[in-house]
Amino acid sequence: MLFVLALIFVLIFVLPDLYISLVLMRGTTWWAHALLWLPTVVAIGLLLSIPVSGASNTKISLFTGLLLCIALPQLLFLICSLIGQFFSLFLPHSTLNIFNAIGICVGVLISIAMAYGVLFGWRTLTVRHVDLTFENLPPQFEGYRLVHLSDMHVGSYGTDPRFLERVVQRVNEEKADIILFTGDIINTAPQETAPFENVLSQLQAPDGVHSVLGNHDYCLYGVQRRFNNPREGSKEVIAAERRMGWDLLLNEHRLIRRDSASIAIVGVENTGKPPFPQIGDLAGARVGIPDDAFQILLSHDPSHWRIEVLPDTDIPLMLAGHTHAMQFRIGHWSPASWMYDEWGGLYQQGKQMLYVSEGVGGSLPFRLGATPEIIVLTLHAHTP
Repeated sequence: MLFVLALIFVLIFVLPDLYISLVLMRGTTWWAHALLWLPTVVAIGLLLSIPVSGASNTKISLFTGLLLCIALPQLLFLICSLIGQFFSLFLPHSTLNIFNAIGICVGVLISIAMAYGVLFGWRTLTVRHVDLTFENLPPQFEGYRLVHLSDMHVGSYGTDPRFLERVVQRVNEEKADIILFTGDIINTAPQETAPFENVLSQLQAPDGVHSVLGNHDYCLYGVQRRFNNPREGSKEVIAAERRMGWDLLLNEHRLIRRDSASIAIVGVENTGKPPFPQIGDLAGARVGIPDDAFQILLSHDPSHWRIEVLPDTDIPLMLAGHTHAMQFRIGHWSPASWMYDEWGGLYQQGKQMLYVSEGVGGSLPFRLGATPEIIVLTLHAHTP
């Protein structure tokens, strides 16, 4: 694994610098070469420092900026230039200059776009309002409004609560009946929640804040991870969410009642595709739910919908997160579609629906197109 990561680093950072230095910058001054190699040297220093002093928010942000704003554009320039080198074997030598010019234009545009994603995109909040209609929704819950949040990854904000303060303010302004969070409150370590517990405890709704754990909440990632067992790793995260007043559902359910009718909020632990933890118990979580209750399932990984929910249940609505839409979306397309059948937005099969949130935060401080989002779902009862 270490060899693969080193090879990727060489391909993205070192190879473009080497090509530009040896092929295109011959005869230039030493300090020009030094400026070219400076981002790569800094990136190497950041990586080497992580085993010693940990992966701080500042280090992650700086490395992300170097990767996306400098290394990636240079790699795209390298590809264009190599294509030009190939065609110049058969066409006039000016062909190389044309492809180099194309590479420079592409690199500059990508660098500008990525800089926007690093500096602004991951803090540009979007509120989406969606109406959902169900045949079996009790009429007592007509117009019931819920806020769906997911994937806060609070470690990416360091100790700065300002963005999450905006999130909490916007959620509370919606005056929804209930708030539902579908996992990944942290990146790697449970102590990441400490600077934000007071802020997140201010989320308010008449029927409470209900949550489930995501794969990151088991603290199984990171160079300095302390846990190998998901049950042990999640204990401190569970304690943190309960300190905030959130009702964390661990393979269990809660009933929301209106007169004789009820909605069952069903929450399962992480279930989906390997290699993520597979410790959800949907059948156990549903034990004791009244037959006529409308069920809403909270499950972090949208893969769970096809793995178990569709084939084995009649649950009308599932909420998930996990994909972040890869934090990159152009229109209705995201590279997340290469990995997940359902990666963002509303999906329906028969009478069952799935809504996948693209999340609030992310493991890396970057978003382009797939902005942080608050989902406001309004439920309606179908009338013949």
